[in-house]
Amino acid sequence: MSTRVSAKNFLQPFNLEKETTRWNQVYKVMTEPKPDIIPTPRECVWKKNKAVLWYHPAKEKKYDIPVFMVYSLLNKTYILDVGEGSSVVGGLVERGYDVYLLDFGTPGLEDADITLDNYIVDYLETAIRRAIRHSSAKEISLMGYCYGGAMAAIVASITDLPIKNLVLAAVPIDFSISTVPQKWLEGIQRGELNFDRFANAYETLPSEFLYLMFKLITPLEGTKFVNLYTRAHDEKYVEKWRRMDKWTKDSQSFAGAAFKQLFNDLYKENKLLKGELVIGNRKVDLKNIKCPLFVFSCSRDTLVAEKQSLPIMDLVSSEDRTYEVYEGGHVSLVVTGAFAEIMDPWLAKRSNQVTETLV
Repeated sequence: MSTRVSAKNFLQPFNLEKETTRWNQVYKVMTEPKPDIIPTPRECVWKKNKAVLWYHPAKEKKYDIPVFMVYSLLNKTYILDVGEGSSVVGGLVERGYDVYLLDFGTPGLEDADITLDNYIVDYLETAIRRAIRHSSAKEISLMGYCYGGAMAAIVASITDLPIKNLVLAAVPIDFSISTVPQKWLEGIQRGELNFDRFANAYETLPSEFLYLMFKLITPLEGTKFVNLYTRAHDEKYVEKWRRMDKWTKDSQSFAGAAFKQLFNDLYKENKLLKGELVIGNRKVDLKNIKCPLFVFSCSRDTLVAEKQSLPIMDLVSSEDRTYEVYEGGHVSLVVTGAFAEIMDPWLAKRSNQVTETLV
């Protein structure tokens, strides 16, 4: 027995005004210049070569312990401060934290010999020391996102600086697991796929190569355009989409020496997980991390799989350990404002609330 169903049950009412707005927004996005990224109010407190340490004072300071943020060498840092309503930095500043953000900058040909050792010891560790001195704080909270999380974990395990809290988001720790094509990973691990000659030839890898690499890792580029069309009538969403689109296409170059280390020591040898990595003549042992630790992954992450992050929970010595999963993607974590919202409840309890002095 068949049942006849009217076609009108499958058709949504046509809203001319909504559809006009939708297509006008799509046209606007495709034809207008990329949006300007206006940072949260800041001042430069330290520089080294291309690197800049930015200080973002709390709007109304509530905590004694500032937050130091570090991002990956592979992309530009402004993803953590991508505009009002989306900014991780802005979200923390609004919640009463002083924030320091390290921007490693974009290396030129003259920076080809900069290694991971240099970036972690001479840049990151030095910048954390500078932030502590600038803030006059006795301790500091360290936050790392993506590959910046791996660098944060490394420096926390080898430094004697007073790291009060460690927050790691979408952090790769186990490099035997990856979201890159399995054949590529196996080729790297067996030594069949080697980037040394490529890095030696270019000295500093061009930004176009990094952009192509990420395009190959995340081939579902069309999905974001479907999302744009679907929500093009929502002006706030469109504005966030435009900022994200600008960032994903705004790749940066990569120092050849550091790039070779990244693939040989981490992807090929998996030295971070094995406890065999040596940085600045100091052995990287994650068991040296004893401070409170907060790790969270993204359920729909196409760049860093959850299984890459989980091992750190068993490798550190921290008694205070928390792990959470954010229901979203790698980039949406930082462009929706969710990052600061997730971090704040945990961090607030461990950041020494400012006590008011009665006059």
